[in-house]
Amino acid sequence: MFVHLGADVVVRSKDIVCINDIRTRDVSPITREFLEVAKEEGFLHDIASGEPKSFVVTVSGVYLSPISPATLRKRAEFPITDSAEAL
Repeated sequence: MFVHLGADVVVRSKDIVCINDIRTRDVSPITREFLEVAKEEGFLHDIASGEPKSFVVTVSGVYLSPISPATLRKRAEFPITDSAEAL
């Protein structure tokens, strides 16, 4: 099953490690450092055209998303099924 993170990005729900509010980077120095290191190492993917609302950590990278963490959590609970499973 899949979760749409924004733009044209869809990830497998089982690959999502965590979904976080982007505002935590302003409060937590550890979160800010984590995102900086992810960017330096090439694992950060900015899919938010403008100001991101959340960041999603997956097994393959970190995504800055324009979608709120609450909406992404709902999508992860009720993920998009592929067409073969829907039949």
